[in-house]
Amino acid sequence: MTPEEIVAKMMHHDEFSRWLGIQVNHVAPGTCTLSLTVRKEMLNGFGIAHGGITYSIADSALAFASNAHGRQSLSVDTSINHIEPLREGDELIAIAREESLKNKFALYSIELSSAGRLVALFKGTVYRTETIWDN
Repeated sequence: MTPEEIVAKMMHHDEFSRWLGIQVNHVAPGTCTLSLTVRKEMLNGFGIAHGGITYSIADSALAFASNAHGRQSLSVDTSINHIEPLREGDELIAIAREESLKNKFALYSIELSSAGRLVALFKGTVYRTETIWDN
């Protein structure tokens, strides 16, 4: 399967990413760019985007970038640093980059930005199974 076919299959079964309104802008083995628009129901009690929103789009970017190699991969460790707040109507962009690819594990960094400003940094490690994506 191509990276695009893999991500399309993943998105088809991913109710949460679809609810978030995630758009897949680009995908290739080891990299992925996603975007979404912050909606009112994504805001916390302070009137800014809940931290789970930035975490969730970054987690999806990690999944799509790592699985785009053709082997089913699962996150085993993730962390995020929130830098700037997001508000309703902001467009959030997540860019996943592969930092290290080994047989069993791979490491990724995901930059999250809005209007050219860095809003969060996410790091994730995945376990690469032996299971190959197929139709």
